[in-house]
Amino acid sequence: MDDGAEHTDPLRKLADTCLDGLAEVARCEGRFAALKVRLSAEYLAAAEALAPPAATPQECTVREMAVVSEVACVLTVSERAAGALISEALALTAGLPLTLAALQAGTISWQHARIMVDETANLDPAGAAALEAHFLDPDAPNPARGCGAGELVPGRFRAKARAWRERHHPVSIETRHTKSAGDRRIEYTPDRDGMAWLSAYLPADTAAGIWERTTAAARDLQGPAEPRTLTQLRADIAATWLLTSGISDEAGGMPSPRAQVLITVPALSLLGATDEPAVLDGHGPIPPSMARRLVADGAESFHRVLTDPRDGAPLEIGRTSYRVPKALRQWLRLRDGKCPFPGCNNASLDNDADHLLAWADGGTTGIANLGQPCRKHHRLKHGSGWTPTAAGKNHPPGWTSPTGRTYPSEHQDWEPPHWPGPILAADMLFDCVPPPDLASDFESDALPDEPDDADQGPDQCRGPDPETDLPADPFPEWYLFAAA
Repeated sequence: MDDGAEHTDPLRKLADTCLDGLAEVARCEGRFAALKVRLSAEYLAAAEALAPPAATPQECTVREMAVVSEVACVLTVSERAAGALISEALALTAGLPLTLAALQAGTISWQHARIMVDETANLDPAGAAALEAHFLDPDAPNPARGCGAGELVPGRFRAKARAWRERHHPVSIETRHTKSAGDRRIEYTPDRDGMAWLSAYLPADTAAGIWERTTAAARDLQGPAEPRTLTQLRADIAATWLLTSGISDEAGGMPSPRAQVLITVPALSLLGATDEPAVLDGHGPIPPSMARRLVADGAESFHRVLTDPRDGAPLEIGRTSYRVPKALRQWLRLRDGKCPFPGCNNASLDNDADHLLAWADGGTTGIANLGQPCRKHHRLKHGSGWTPTAAGKNHPPGWTSPTGRTYPSEHQDWEPPHWPGPILAADMLFDCVPPPDLASDFESDALPDEPDDADQGPDQCRGPDPETDLPADPFPEWYLFAAA
């Protein structure tokens, strides 16, 4: 059917109209939420102006309760929900103008606005303004890459906002982690139908290692003769390991595998020159001391990834641990961080490496023609009209739906690291050519299908790039320390 016939097809026209209508309803919901915020804040101000001065703190508390109760009754919601609405309305109208403006324009949802309120809590006004500008102001010094805030599902927006907050929080992540680590615990909660929840609040590296280890064991047990799902296998394996001292038949006689978790560490942070957070794959920022400990201890479950001291992009992937994935697959995990389908949160270790343009159709096995969809969205690609768009060395593929609408994929939110004062003052500008005994090692790390003259990282450093205008690397010989 040609394009002209498609435009006259009444069913196609109905389908497109419904999708356009849903998009407009979503924008209207944002606008109505902004109106509710403004009315709540103005009602609170009017109620305070109408009431005489409170004689005692108790009287002040009672008046606040009365205001919350009034809003709860008008909206037919609980007093707890009304109190939360008033608190969020005050935060938005008093300190988050970009968020409120985006909500009024319908470009973000009420869930996005609430997440912004949550993640700016306990930040000073400058920190809160910087966080919302990063995601909502395209003219900010270092705006978020890829999808706009409103194009991310709320869960993914929270993850990105929280990661940015961790990197820019006025209190060091080391200090906050030390305090929170003291609260580690396991909780048991009974549930219906003879079931219960067992949850653990643990340091991120410990929790990630447990999760990836049980996932790897569950993957090994999957097969035609195994009726249990991956989720069921994870639960059974974890229970077996916790309740027995050895290998159990319930775990299928499988030994405990090593996890394969990527840790992205700023090169200067690894050397102790800065206190910038590292990033744990599937979790987010972690204290640099945790990353240094994992690297120094030679933890075989964790693969170190160093980042460029100039722009924060990945430079090099460690290859020293047992059962290391292929270099190209590791680069995919770094580039995408998760399944690239919009809104999907499936971690990169569980996903499939897939040719965007099929090999049979002339596709190559290069970074620009590879994605790593989860099993669900891999099946969606091959069994429906959903198709991935072009990818690049540093950005994952987007997706085009059967109706022709294109949805961008989420990008990693890399940013230039903080430079320590002594390094800037010393102006340590060394020659960037590696010693002859290491040059061949770096050449062997080149990605497949990459031209010989492509930028291979630190051994190709030749000063500022005219396109990115990066400063010269003040510590180009970091790889000597990494190799040691």
